[in-house]
Amino acid sequence: TMGKLQSKISFHTTKYRAEGSVGQTGPAGASQQHSPAHTDAVTSVAALKPDLCVSGGKDKSVAVSSWRSGAALRRFIGHKREVTKVTCALDSSRVFSASRDKTVMMWELHGTAGPSQHFPGHDLVVTGLAVSPDASQLCTGSRDNTVCKWDTETGECLGRAAISRNLVTHLCWVPGEPYVIQTSEDKTTRVWDSRELQVAHTFPAKQHIQTCCDVSQDGRYCLSSSSGCAGHGAEATLWDLRQTRGRVCEYKGHFQTTTSCVFLPRGPALAPSIATSSSDSTVKVWDRDTAGRG
Repeated sequence: TMGKLQSKISFHTTKYRAEGSVGQTGPAGASQQHSPAHTDAVTSVAALKPDLCVSGGKDKSVAVSSWRSGAALRRFIGHKREVTKVTCALDSSRVFSASRDKTVMMWELHGTAGPSQHFPGHDLVVTGLAVSPDASQLCTGSRDNTVCKWDTETGECLGRAAISRNLVTHLCWVPGEPYVIQTSEDKTTRVWDSRELQVAHTFPAKQHIQTCCDVSQDGRYCLSSSSGCAGHGAEATLWDLRQTRGRVCEYKGHFQTTTSCVFLPRGPALAPSIATSSSDSTVKVWDRDTAGRG
């Protein structure tokens, strides 16, 4: 029985291994092999350029890698504990990382290996990062119930707002607007006005912790995802940022916590779509408007 199991595992591993990956046989297996970008679990990933991504890991490092080759091109080391979130400026020249060491760092893609700016000031692990479209400001959120705004050039803290029980889980900036979306363990999704660092709107509370958020490229919609267990909760919710009375659509089908949600780039002939990932080991793609699964 064990022999059959091992054969099945080997067969499926070979069958579904990405083209050009380590261990592949045959003509395509002649591609160059690369060492992993991290030596421990990867905790966060973000698109940097069409062919690059940035990732953070439990090994305290931040890596810039090629989507195509899998090669790690840059590795930034400076955090003292696990990296929790990474994000990038729109012009792709700067990378930002948050950590359990309570700090945020800024790295220059084509600069030195060390951080070009530090943003210390939170009292607990930093769990949210959002960069303004012009990269001049950074918003950060933490489990210390605060959201902070920073000048990316000077590192100066431009504002700090605290809300009781607002354990931040994620932040994202609305394209072309001075607004920042934030999800929280208090089950709410908030819209912050970054100019005065005040809450402009709070969506109706959900039944479960909100784990992640994303904003559509046109700045009209935002997504939030929920924790859950045994088929209860674990949905993603679509909100209209212009008509903020309630939810627009819900995407139900995961059996465990929905860990992240994202708007997918829209092709000319494709309906608007979103993707969700879950602790139930699945990624689902949905029609944004009908909640039908692709």
